[in-house]
Amino acid sequence: MTAKETLSTPQSPVGAGLLAKASGQSTSSLNDTPHSRASPLPQGLGPTLEFAEVSLTLGRTTILDKVTFTVQPGSVHALVGPNGGGKSSLIKTLLGQMPHQGRLSLQWPGEPGTIGYVPQALEFDRGLPMTVDDFMAAMCQRRPAFLGLSKHYAAAIGEALERVGMQDKRKRRMGALSGGERQRVLLAQGLIPAPQLLVLDEPMSALDEAGIQVFERLLGDWRQSGITVLWIEHDLEAVGRLADRVTGLNRRVLFDATPKQALTPERLLTLFSTHPRSAA
Repeated sequence: MTAKETLSTPQSPVGAGLLAKASGQSTSSLNDTPHSRASPLPQGLGPTLEFAEVSLTLGRTTILDKVTFTVQPGSVHALVGPNGGGKSSLIKTLLGQMPHQGRLSLQWPGEPGTIGYVPQALEFDRGLPMTVDDFMAAMCQRRPAFLGLSKHYAAAIGEALERVGMQDKRKRRMGALSGGERQRVLLAQGLIPAPQLLVLDEPMSALDEAGIQVFERLLGDWRQSGITVLWIEHDLEAVGRLADRVTGLNRRVLFDATPKQALTPERLLTLFSTHPRSAA
Protein backbone atom coordinates (compact mmCIF):
# COMPACT_ATOMS: atom_id res chain seq x y z
CA MET A 1 0.00 0.00 0.00
CA THR A 2 1.28 3.43 -0.87
CA ALA A 3 1.93 5.73 2.05
CA LYS A 4 1.01 9.34 1.44
CA GLU A 5 1.79 12.39 3.52
CA THR A 6 0.31 15.82 2.86
CA LEU A 7 2.12 19.02 3.84
CA SER A 8 -0.64 21.60 3.89
CA THR A 9 0.64 23.50 6.95
CA PRO A 10 4.06 24.24 8.49
CA GLN A 11 3.19 21.85 11.33
CA SER A 12 3.31 18.86 8.97
CA PRO A 13 5.42 16.00 10.40
CA VAL A 14 7.33 15.67 7.14
CA GLY A 15 8.10 19.38 7.00
CA ALA A 16 9.17 19.20 10.63
CA GLY A 17 11.43 16.28 9.84
CA LEU A 18 13.18 18.23 7.10
CA LEU A 19 13.49 21.23 9.40
CA ALA A 20 15.04 19.00 12.06
CA LYS A 21 17.58 17.70 9.56
CA ALA A 22 18.39 21.21 8.41
CA SER A 23 18.96 22.43 11.95
CA GLY A 24 21.13 19.51 12.95
CA GLN A 25 18.58 17.44 14.85
CA SER A 26 18.00 13.77 14.20
CA THR A 27 15.39 12.66 11.66
CA SER A 28 15.25 9.33 13.43
CA SER A 29 11.49 9.53 13.88
CA LEU A 30 11.17 8.85 10.17
CA ASN A 31 13.51 5.88 9.94
CA ASP A 32 15.80 5.31 12.91
CA THR A 33 16.88 1.71 13.04
CA PRO A 34 20.54 0.73 13.36
CA HIS A 35 20.35 -0.82 9.89
CA SER A 36 19.12 2.41 8.29
CA ARG A 37 21.76 4.46 10.08
CA ALA A 38 24.63 2.28 8.94
CA SER A 39 23.51 1.55 5.38
CA PRO A 40 25.32 3.80 2.85
CA LEU A 41 22.57 3.46 0.25
CA PRO A 42 18.84 2.89 0.78
CA GLN A 43 16.90 0.14 -0.94
CA GLY A 44 13.82 0.80 -3.01
CA LEU A 45 12.37 3.77 -4.88
CA GLY A 46 12.05 7.20 -3.33
CA PRO A 47 8.74 9.07 -3.02
CA THR A 48 6.76 11.16 -5.47
CA LEU A 49 6.78 14.83 -4.41
CA GLU A 50 3.81 16.90 -5.53
CA PHE A 51 3.36 20.67 -5.35
CA ALA A 52 -0.25 21.67 -6.03
CA GLU A 53 -1.03 25.42 -6.36
CA VAL A 54 1.45 26.34 -3.65
CA SER A 55 1.35 30.10 -2.99
CA LEU A 56 3.28 32.33 -0.61
CA THR A 57 2.69 36.03 0.06
CA LEU A 58 4.76 38.19 2.42
CA GLY A 59 3.09 41.53 3.06
CA ARG A 60 2.03 42.73 -0.38
CA THR A 61 4.71 40.77 -2.21
CA THR A 62 3.85 37.55 -3.99
CA ILE A 63 6.76 35.14 -3.60
CA LEU A 64 5.10 32.04 -5.04
CA ASP A 65 2.03 32.08 -7.27
CA LYS A 66 0.13 28.78 -7.54
CA VAL A 67 3.23 26.67 -8.10
CA THR A 68 2.29 23.25 -9.47
CA PHE A 69 4.64 20.46 -10.57
CA THR A 70 5.51 16.88 -9.68
CA VAL A 71 8.87 15.31 -8.89
CA GLN A 72 8.82 11.71 -10.09
CA PRO A 73 10.12 8.94 -7.81
CA GLY A 74 13.77 8.04 -8.27
CA SER A 75 14.45 11.02 -10.55
CA VAL A 76 16.88 13.93 -10.42
CA HIS A 77 14.62 16.98 -10.74
CA ALA A 78 16.29 20.39 -11.11
CA LEU A 79 14.70 23.67 -10.08
CA VAL A 80 16.13 26.69 -11.93
CA GLY A 81 15.38 30.39 -12.03
CA PRO A 82 16.66 33.87 -11.15
CA ASN A 83 17.66 35.07 -7.70
CA GLY A 84 14.51 36.17 -5.93
CA GLY A 85 12.38 33.90 -8.08
CA GLY A 86 11.16 31.81 -5.15
CA LYS A 87 13.31 28.67 -5.35
CA SER A 88 14.64 28.77 -1.79
CA SER A 89 11.26 29.96 -0.51
CA LEU A 90 9.65 26.91 -2.07
CA ILE A 91 12.14 24.71 -0.22
CA LYS A 92 11.40 26.57 3.01
CA THR A 93 7.71 25.78 2.64
CA LEU A 94 8.72 22.14 2.34
CA LEU A 95 10.86 22.51 5.48
CA GLY A 96 7.92 23.97 7.36
CA GLN A 97 9.69 27.33 7.77
CA MET A 98 7.16 29.44 5.87
CA PRO A 99 3.35 29.50 5.86
CA HIS A 100 1.79 28.83 2.50
CA GLN A 101 -1.43 28.10 0.69
CA GLY A 102 -1.94 25.04 -1.47
CA ARG A 103 -0.81 21.49 -0.95
CA LEU A 104 2.51 19.66 -0.71
CA SER A 105 2.39 15.89 -0.62
CA LEU A 106 4.79 12.97 -0.46
CA GLN A 107 3.64 9.65 -1.85
CA TRP A 108 5.87 6.86 -0.61
CA PRO A 109 5.97 3.47 -2.39
CA GLY A 110 5.87 1.77 1.01
CA GLU A 111 6.53 2.86 4.56
CA PRO A 112 7.59 6.54 4.92
CA GLY A 113 11.34 6.85 4.58
CA THR A 114 14.05 9.37 5.40
CA ILE A 115 14.46 12.88 3.97
CA GLY A 116 17.93 14.42 3.62
CA TYR A 117 18.67 18.13 3.20
CA VAL A 118 21.86 19.88 2.05
CA PRO A 119 21.79 23.69 2.54
CA GLN A 120 23.51 26.12 0.23
CA ALA A 121 26.08 27.26 2.78
CA LEU A 122 27.10 26.83 6.39
CA GLU A 123 27.38 29.83 8.68
CA PHE A 124 29.26 29.29 11.95
CA ASP A 125 32.05 30.75 14.07
CA ARG A 126 35.21 29.60 12.35
CA GLY A 127 37.12 29.99 15.59
CA LEU A 128 35.19 27.15 17.20
CA PRO A 129 37.39 24.11 17.95
CA MET A 130 34.99 21.87 16.02
CA THR A 131 36.49 19.11 13.89
CA VAL A 132 34.82 17.44 10.94
CA ASP A 133 34.05 14.45 13.17
CA ASP A 134 32.53 16.77 15.78
CA PHE A 135 30.32 18.42 13.16
CA MET A 136 29.15 15.10 11.75
CA ALA A 137 28.37 13.85 15.25
CA ALA A 138 26.39 17.01 16.06
CA MET A 139 24.40 16.76 12.82
CA CYS A 140 23.79 13.02 12.65
CA GLN A 141 23.35 11.62 16.17
CA ARG A 142 21.49 12.32 19.39
CA ARG A 143 24.49 11.68 21.58
CA PRO A 144 26.33 14.95 22.44
CA ALA A 145 29.25 15.53 20.08
CA PHE A 146 31.72 16.04 22.95
CA LEU A 147 31.18 12.40 23.91
CA GLY A 148 32.47 11.28 20.52
CA LEU A 149 30.87 9.30 17.73
CA SER A 150 28.04 6.95 18.62
CA LYS A 151 28.79 3.36 17.67
CA HIS A 152 25.50 3.30 15.76
CA TYR A 153 26.68 6.14 13.50
CA ALA A 154 30.46 5.73 13.34
CA ALA A 155 30.45 3.40 10.34
CA ALA A 156 27.88 5.45 8.41
CA ILE A 157 29.77 8.70 9.08
CA GLY A 158 33.02 7.12 7.91
CA GLU A 159 31.37 5.81 4.74
CA ALA A 160 29.73 9.18 4.00
CA LEU A 161 32.99 11.11 4.42
CA GLU A 162 34.78 8.55 2.25
CA ARG A 163 32.20 9.04 -0.50
CA VAL A 164 32.82 12.80 -0.58
CA GLY A 165 36.61 12.50 -0.33
CA MET A 166 36.92 13.92 3.21
CA GLN A 167 37.92 10.79 5.13
CA ASP A 168 41.50 12.00 5.55
CA LYS A 169 40.39 15.37 7.00
CA ARG A 170 38.13 14.11 9.80
CA LYS A 171 40.33 15.61 12.53
CA ARG A 172 40.71 19.04 10.92
CA ARG A 173 38.78 21.99 12.29
CA MET A 174 35.77 23.00 10.23
CA GLY A 175 37.00 26.61 10.28
CA ALA A 176 40.28 25.55 8.65
CA LEU A 177 38.59 23.92 5.66
CA SER A 178 38.13 25.64 2.32
CA GLY A 179 34.63 26.56 1.20
CA GLY A 180 34.58 23.59 -1.17
CA GLU A 181 35.68 21.19 1.56
CA ARG A 182 32.97 22.45 3.92
CA GLN A 183 30.43 21.93 1.14
CA ARG A 184 31.60 18.32 0.81
CA VAL A 185 31.04 17.83 4.54
CA LEU A 186 27.51 19.23 4.12
CA LEU A 187 26.93 16.69 1.36
CA ALA A 188 28.14 13.94 3.68
CA GLN A 189 25.77 14.88 6.50
CA GLY A 190 22.87 14.82 4.06
CA LEU A 191 23.51 11.09 3.55
CA ILE A 192 22.90 10.12 7.19
CA PRO A 193 20.49 8.44 7.79
CA ALA A 194 20.45 7.10 4.23
CA PRO A 195 17.72 9.17 2.53
CA GLN A 196 15.01 8.19 0.09
CA LEU A 197 14.31 11.88 -0.69
CA LEU A 198 17.20 14.35 -0.94
CA VAL A 199 16.71 18.13 -1.17
CA LEU A 200 19.75 20.06 -2.42
CA ASP A 201 19.98 23.87 -2.30
CA GLU A 202 22.73 24.88 -4.78
CA PRO A 203 25.22 22.24 -3.62
CA MET A 204 27.72 23.12 -6.38
CA SER A 205 28.01 26.81 -5.47
CA ALA A 206 31.23 26.49 -3.42
CA LEU A 207 32.72 23.35 -4.93
CA ASP A 208 36.04 23.29 -6.78
CA GLU A 209 36.60 21.05 -9.81
CA ALA A 210 37.42 18.01 -7.70
CA GLY A 211 34.35 18.61 -5.56
CA ILE A 212 32.15 18.93 -8.66
CA GLN A 213 33.38 15.53 -9.82
CA VAL A 214 32.49 14.09 -6.42
CA PHE A 215 29.01 15.62 -6.61
CA GLU A 216 28.37 14.34 -10.12
CA ARG A 217 29.41 10.85 -9.04
CA LEU A 218 27.03 11.08 -6.07
CA LEU A 219 24.17 12.12 -8.37
CA GLY A 220 24.80 9.00 -10.42
CA ASP A 221 24.79 6.86 -7.28
CA TRP A 222 21.53 8.42 -6.06
CA ARG A 223 19.84 7.84 -9.41
CA GLN A 224 21.02 4.24 -9.50
CA SER A 225 19.74 3.71 -5.95
CA GLY A 226 16.30 5.12 -6.75
CA ILE A 227 16.59 8.19 -4.50
CA THR A 228 14.28 11.07 -5.39
CA VAL A 229 16.36 14.26 -5.73
CA LEU A 230 15.03 17.84 -5.79
CA TRP A 231 17.99 20.01 -6.80
CA ILE A 232 18.15 23.82 -6.91
CA GLU A 233 20.95 24.84 -9.28
CA HIS A 234 22.23 27.88 -11.20
CA ASP A 235 24.70 25.98 -13.40
CA LEU A 236 22.50 25.35 -16.43
CA GLU A 237 25.19 23.37 -18.23
CA ALA A 238 25.33 20.91 -15.33
CA VAL A 239 21.53 20.77 -15.19
CA GLY A 240 21.38 19.97 -18.89
CA ARG A 241 23.79 17.05 -18.45
CA LEU A 242 22.65 15.64 -15.13
CA ALA A 243 18.95 16.28 -14.54
CA ASP A 244 16.08 14.08 -15.67
CA ARG A 245 13.59 16.95 -15.60
CA VAL A 246 13.75 20.73 -15.14
CA THR A 247 11.24 23.14 -13.66
CA GLY A 248 11.71 26.86 -14.35
CA LEU A 249 10.46 29.01 -11.46
CA ASN A 250 10.12 32.79 -11.41
CA ARG A 251 7.41 33.21 -8.78
CA ARG A 252 5.36 30.76 -10.80
CA VAL A 253 6.18 27.77 -12.97
CA LEU A 254 7.10 28.87 -16.48
CA PHE A 255 8.05 25.44 -17.80
CA ASP A 256 8.38 21.87 -16.62
CA ALA A 257 10.04 19.58 -19.14
CA THR A 258 13.07 17.49 -20.02
CA PRO A 259 16.38 19.41 -20.08
CA LYS A 260 16.45 19.43 -23.88
CA GLN A 261 12.94 20.87 -24.06
CA ALA A 262 13.35 23.23 -21.10
CA LEU A 263 16.74 24.84 -21.62
CA THR A 264 16.06 26.59 -24.90
CA PRO A 265 17.10 30.23 -25.45
CA GLU A 266 13.49 31.42 -25.66
CA ARG A 267 12.41 29.73 -22.44
CA LEU A 268 15.51 30.84 -20.56
CA LEU A 269 14.95 34.44 -21.68
CA THR A 270 11.38 34.24 -20.37
CA LEU A 271 12.57 32.65 -17.11
CA PHE A 272 15.22 35.22 -16.30
CA SER A 273 13.27 38.31 -17.33
CA THR A 274 12.23 40.66 -14.55
CA HIS A 275 8.52 40.31 -15.24
CA PRO A 276 7.83 36.74 -16.47
CA ARG A 277 5.48 36.36 -19.37
CA SER A 278 2.98 33.55 -19.78
CA ALA A 279 4.37 30.05 -19.57
CA ALA A 280 5.63 28.73 -22.89
